[in-house]
Amino acid sequence: MATFLARLGRASFRRRRLVTSLWVLLLVVFGVGAITLSGQTSNSVTIPGTEAQQAIDHLEEKFPEAGVGKGTVNVAVAPPEGGQLDPRVVAGLVQDLGEAPNVATVVDPFQAKSIAPDGSLVLVKVVYQVPSPEVTDADRDALQAAAESTRAAGWTVEFGGDAMQGVPVTQPTEGIGVVIAAIVLVVTFGSLIAAGLPLLTALVGVGIGMAGITALSGVVDLNANTPVLALMIGLAVGIDYALFIVSRHRSELESGASPEDAAATAVGTAGSAVVFAGLTVIIALAGLTVVGIPILGQMGLAASATVAVAVLIAITLLPAVLGFAGTKVLGGRVPGLRRTAKPGPTAGERWASFLSRRRVVMLLATVAGLAVLAVPAADMRLGLPTDATAAPDSTQHKAYDLISESFGPGLNGPLVVVLDVESDPQGTARVAMQRIGSLDDVAMVTPPQFNRERDTALLTVIPDSGPQTQETEDLVADIRDLGGELKADTGATTSVTGATAMNIDISQTMSDALLPYLSLVVGLAFILLMIVFRSLLVPLSATLGFLGSVGATFGAVVAVFQWGWLGDLLGVDATGPVMSVLPVLLIGVLFGLAMDYQVFLVTRMREEYVHGSAPDKAMITGFKHGSRVVVAAALIMISVFAGFVLAESVLIQSIGFALAFGVAVDAFVVRMTIVPALMSLLGRSAWWLPRWLDRVLPNVDVEGEKLARGANGGNGGAGGDRELEPSR
Repeated sequence: MATFLARLGRASFRRRRLVTSLWVLLLVVFGVGAITLSGQTSNSVTIPGTEAQQAIDHLEEKFPEAGVGKGTVNVAVAPPEGGQLDPRVVAGLVQDLGEAPNVATVVDPFQAKSIAPDGSLVLVKVVYQVPSPEVTDADRDALQAAAESTRAAGWTVEFGGDAMQGVPVTQPTEGIGVVIAAIVLVVTFGSLIAAGLPLLTALVGVGIGMAGITALSGVVDLNANTPVLALMIGLAVGIDYALFIVSRHRSELESGASPEDAAATAVGTAGSAVVFAGLTVIIALAGLTVVGIPILGQMGLAASATVAVAVLIAITLLPAVLGFAGTKVLGGRVPGLRRTAKPGPTAGERWASFLSRRRVVMLLATVAGLAVLAVPAADMRLGLPTDATAAPDSTQHKAYDLISESFGPGLNGPLVVVLDVESDPQGTARVAMQRIGSLDDVAMVTPPQFNRERDTALLTVIPDSGPQTQETEDLVADIRDLGGELKADTGATTSVTGATAMNIDISQTMSDALLPYLSLVVGLAFILLMIVFRSLLVPLSATLGFLGSVGATFGAVVAVFQWGWLGDLLGVDATGPVMSVLPVLLIGVLFGLAMDYQVFLVTRMREEYVHGSAPDKAMITGFKHGSRVVVAAALIMISVFAGFVLAESVLIQSIGFALAFGVAVDAFVVRMTIVPALMSLLGRSAWWLPRWLDRVLPNVDVEGEKLARGANGGNGGAGGDRELEPSR
C-alpha cells in the first residue's frame, strides 16, 4: 500500500495543475447539481415491519378517510386573561385555519367537545393532506399566520403536534468549531500556510460531499439529519487526515528531502494510515445499512461517502497543493509560535515514561474512571423528539404545557387502536372499549369510528401519562397483549398505532439493533487491527478500550440529555429520553474515529519494535513522535463536534455532544493512557501472533517499511527511514 500511495503522491505533485483542475471541476459539477436537482428533506423516521407502521399501511387501504398517518397539529386556544370562551372567535379561527395551504380538515372543538372542564382552553385539531414529514416550513408559517388576527385580539394560540416539527438546518454557531480547529492548526504548525492547507482541502471535500447529498435529495427521500451528520463527520476527518500528511511532509522537508520526495513519502507513510483509518470509518458507517433501519442506513452511507471523498482528497489534491506551496509550507511563521528545539524529553515522552513506571496504577485508575462515567447508561431510555422536548419558549412546548394543564398530558400522545372486525362491529367495538378502558393508565377511550364497509374500526385511547413516559409504553404493551384475548372472544384483530406508538416501536427496534451492531463493529475492529498490527493482544486491547469509550459516552449523554446535568451550561433546553437513533449511530461513528488514533499512535510503536527497540522503549519512542499530532487532531475533532451542541435540533445537539465527548475520552483516556500503559505491561507479548495466522493475514504495510528500505516505486529513496510524525 505504501509504495502505491507514494507513487500516487508523486504523480499528484508533478501534475498538480491537472489534479487541482479536476477537483475544482468536480466541485463545480456537484455544485450545479445541488442547485438544479435539490429536493426537500424531511424528519421522517419509519421502520418497515413494526406494528405501528403496518397498521398505518393497512389503514391507507381500508380506512383512508380517517387520516391516520397524516400530519396533525394541535392548536391550543385560550381567551384573554379573565375572559370567557367566545364561540364566534373560535369559529372564525377554525375557518382561517381551514384556509391554510395543504390543510385537509379542521375539527371544530365544540362539535368534538374538546373543551377543558373549567372552560379555560379549547383544542382545535388540524389534519393535513400529507404525512407530517411532507408538511413544509411554508405550510407551518401559513398556519401560524392564520391565527394572527385571533392573537391580536388578546387570545393565546399555540401550535403543537407532529406536523410542527421543522427540518433542522445548520447554523452559523456551528462554524465555531471550524474557527477553533483553525486556531489549533496554527498553534500546532506555527505557520499560517501549513495551517491553511488542511482547512482548504477539508472544505473542498465537504463542499463536494454536501453538494452530492443535496443533489441526491431531489431523487431520494432523505432525512433532514443526513446532510448535517455528513457535514459534521466530513469536516472533522477532512481536517485530521490532511493534518497527518502535512505534518509528515514538513518533517521530511526539515530532514532535507526535496518537496517532491517529501510529498511522496508523506502520502506513502502517513497516507497509508489515513487510508486505513478512513476505511474503518467508511466500513463502520456503511455497516449501519445492515441494521435494517432506513434512516440509519441513509445517514451512514451519506457520511461514509463524505469520508471517502476526504480520503481521496488527502492522497491526491493535498500533495498537488503541497506542490504549489513548495518549501513555503515551512514558512509563514506566526510570531511567538516558532517551535524551537528544547533540550531534554518532550511532554509526550515524559508522559509515556510515567505510564511505563506507573502502568498498573494508571490502568486501574482510568478503567475505574470509565466505569463510573458509564453508570448513568444503565438508566438510558430511548425516544424521539416530542413537543415536550422542544425549546421552552417554542410554540410547541407552550402548546404541550397548556394541553397538559387543562386536559392532562396523555392528550398530547393519544393511541390509535385499529380493530379489524369479522362480525357484529358495534358489539366488538364495545367489548374492546370496555377491556381497554379497564387497563392501568387509561384516562379515556373514545367511541369507535367505522369505515364505510364497517369492517374496520378506530378507537382513540387517551393515556393518563405523557407520550414519553414508561407508563405509556407499558400501556401500549398491555393493549397489544390484550389482542390475543379479544381475538379469541370476538374474532377481531387489533393493532396499536399513532405517533406515540410509532415512536415506541422505533425506539424498541433501535434498542434491539444495538447489541448486534456493537458485536459487528467490535468483530470488525479486531480483524482489521489484527491485519495492521500483526498481533492478537493489541487488537483485543483496542476493542476493549473502544467499549470503554462507548460506555462512558452513553453515560454522559444520559446525564446531560436525560437527567439534565449541566444542561444550562451546554444550552440543552429540555430533557427527555435519549434520541433513539443516537446509540447505534454513535457506535458506528466513534468506532471509526477511535481507530484513527489507534493506528497513528501504535503503528509508530510497532515500527520501533520491528526495528529492534525493547518493548518499553518502542512504546515511549512511538508515543513521543505521535502524541503531538494526535493531540492536535483530537482537539480539532472535539472542536468541530462541539460546535454542533449549539444547534436547535435535539438530535444534532446530542450527536455533537456525544461525538465530542466520545473522541475526548477515547483519544486522551483510552488511546493515550490505557493503551500505552497496557503495551508497557504486556511487553513482547503485545506483538505475539501465531505463525500460521501471520502467513494467512495480508500484509498491508501501513508503516511504510518498504519505503524505509528505499523501495518507493522506482524513484529512489523518498525520505528513507524517517519518523512517521513530525520530528521534535
